[in-house]
Amino acid sequence: MPSLRFLTVFFVLLVLSGCGGRAVLGLNDGKQGESASVVQIYVSTMRARSNDLSLPYSAERAKQLNFAKFEIGIPRTHVAGEVESTSRTPSPERNFIARTFQPYDDKTQFVAALDADLMRRPEAEREIFIFVHGYNNNFADSIFRNTQIVHDYKVKAVALHYAWPSAGSLPLYVYDRDSAAYSRDGLADTIEIAARTKAKRIVLVGHSMGSYVVMEALRSLSMSGRGKYINRINGLVLAAPDIDIDVFQSQLRDIDDLPDPFMILVSKRDKALNLSGGLTGGHPRVGSGADVAALQAENITVLDTSNLDGGSHGVFASSPTLMALTTSGGLMNDVTDRGEGAPAETILADGGQVIKGAASLVIYLPAKLLGVPNGGLLTQ
Repeated sequence: MPSLRFLTVFFVLLVLSGCGGRAVLGLNDGKQGESASVVQIYVSTMRARSNDLSLPYSAERAKQLNFAKFEIGIPRTHVAGEVESTSRTPSPERNFIARTFQPYDDKTQFVAALDADLMRRPEAEREIFIFVHGYNNNFADSIFRNTQIVHDYKVKAVALHYAWPSAGSLPLYVYDRDSAAYSRDGLADTIEIAARTKAKRIVLVGHSMGSYVVMEALRSLSMSGRGKYINRINGLVLAAPDIDIDVFQSQLRDIDDLPDPFMILVSKRDKALNLSGGLTGGHPRVGSGADVAALQAENITVLDTSNLDGGSHGVFASSPTLMALTTSGGLMNDVTDRGEGAPAETILADGGQVIKGAASLVIYLPAKLLGVPNGGLLTQ
């Protein structure tokens, strides 16, 4: 029945809508009051410029990269893991809001701005953190999420947001998939820009469909003879990657040298990815955790968040447990510091450190880290 089919598709899209809302930046609104804190976010985007300051970058696809810097205010009422946005006039006391907007004319200006920011920081903090958002995000949704992650995870790095032209609309999943493919070269160029700066380290994080953009960008760099820029990436994280498992294996084959460490967050309770697989022919997505052993064999660390703080599609950004582990140095740093043949002891906490909820996180170490063919399982 056509009506039943319509309702089914609408329900699928409704569940998938967890990746975003309809936020506005608030640049053209009168701002009374002050935000509790302000985060500086640099932007490289394949979105086209808009004359509407509430969303200065649209869902249209640009012919070339646009560059900018924003200062985003975070409200006093902010709850860690949340993005308190609004589709109406935002209040600095209650909502995320853009305080300033500075576009750059070209790549040269943008690199100079990144370098100036890097050199103002202590040497240990001369790092670039690149974040690539997921499906159904307008520009405000995505930059606010990036801001929330930087603030709540206490990221001490220059934040570089890559915004690809998601339509930010429930029914336009296919448009977003096409936009993700369209935007891979823009992200490849953004990675090259970051690699050409004076950054000591570069960390790259992709969420959901943004993970597909990440893998395609790395593939583009490798196949175009620009693999040296991949080598400048000191850590790669894919959170709930919305990528077909077979497509992912094909992407891996085309990338000569993967960033190390390489970490993927999966969840068997991720309803959005389960339904995404249904929309695309029933084949499982990488982020659903259907084939962890294959990821270990590729020397990828897998974090199973199925039982962690709800295990939802956005748990990577909202989990208080992950925030506690990361800010305490008990997660990514331990994985990064381990070398070939590392023993299979816990990496989540030392003897004197107990973090509530950590027992719900399951970590599958890559094969090379354990010195065994098929990796191993760790729980805490």
